[in-house]
Amino acid sequence: MSSQKNAGAAPVPDKLITYTPSKPAVLYQGQGDSLPFQQLADRLGVPLHQSPSDTQEEFFLTWRDGCLKLLDRELLKKGGMTVEIEPRNGEQRSWPAPKDGALAQALGRKTRTVVDATTGWGQDSLHIFRMGYELLCIERSPVMAELLADGFVRLAQLDWMQRLNLESPRLLQGNAIDLLANLETQPDCIYLDPMFPPKRKKSALAKKSMMVLRDLLGDDPDKEQLFEAAINAAGKRVVVKSPDYAEPLGGKPSQSFQGKLLRYDVYLKG
Repeated sequence: MSSQKNAGAAPVPDKLITYTPSKPAVLYQGQGDSLPFQQLADRLGVPLHQSPSDTQEEFFLTWRDGCLKLLDRELLKKGGMTVEIEPRNGEQRSWPAPKDGALAQALGRKTRTVVDATTGWGQDSLHIFRMGYELLCIERSPVMAELLADGFVRLAQLDWMQRLNLESPRLLQGNAIDLLANLETQPDCIYLDPMFPPKRKKSALAKKSMMVLRDLLGDDPDKEQLFEAAINAAGKRVVVKSPDYAEPLGGKPSQSFQGKLLRYDVYLKG
């Protein structure tokens, strides 16, 4: 899932909803050194506040429990959202994890290098990383890139990462359409998880993290251009993750692998 999203024929969505991006404020409530908070606000070009009542912003970035967290006003007393570096339910905790399941099938067993061009909260990226692929992450949102960078620092500090002498995935912040055209080396696979319009207006059952991501980042009106950039930049294949109701982004795929309520469309080159 991702912000450029950092993602078979089906019914047309009942009603398309337009989202416009929101900007957060950085929240410093008097705990610890204020300098990192000020530096974060300066990097993002957003205000620094000491209380949510000081501002009209709907979103806030702050450090809590050793993590950089994103909060909206509903989450101010609940801990907030951060890049989760532990495996999701059902994912292997070993490294490298077995290359099984729909995502691994779509990436391909002969694939070695992957670029996730729509990293978002990084959950697919981290799963790809744990399966042993060499991974580069791209995220166009400066806010999400800060959250990801914090998560990747925490990942590098885990015992198993240090024991195996592993480094966290590389992270580039910027527009993937431009960055893909200027990669230093051609990856075997480019992975896309763009945002698709929700199926129904009453999609309140969507995960909180995805709802906040959409509110923060807006829609992905350029996902067709992103797909073209990915096809041009990939060495062997492009994989597009989409909801099961969405039309294939790049036309008829070479292969398709079904997951729960989603689909991985594979576009092979040559």
